[in-house]
Amino acid sequence: MKHSHGSHAMKGMGHGGHAAHGAHAMGKQIAKGSMASATVKSGGKLVSKIVKHPVLVFGLGLAAGYVVYKYRKEIVSSVNKATDASKDFVLQQKENLEDIVAETKEDES
Repeated sequence: MKHSHGSHAMKGMGHGGHAAHGAHAMGKQIAKGSMASATVKSGGKLVSKIVKHPVLVFGLGLAAGYVVYKYRKEIVSSVNKATDASKDFVLQQKENLEDIVAETKEDES
């Protein structure tokens, strides 16, 4: 459904079209909020049940450790890539700042 504005957009709809659109958008937001709330509540219940069973906590730790060990090379390489990218970003921002300072000094002279 194409969304357009202007006099031709709501031809024959009157003002009711705008209200229906707003109500639909509001309904979507309410649904998203209630879904998020239900997810957080059920997640909290799940975590509280897991914490009460030390064997489950130990098993989850083993599973997490296995996954980290299995993908350790990929994890290390992605961390190194992120570190290099952040260093490049910092150096670029430092150069930009030095350029701005130099331009400011030239304008003052």
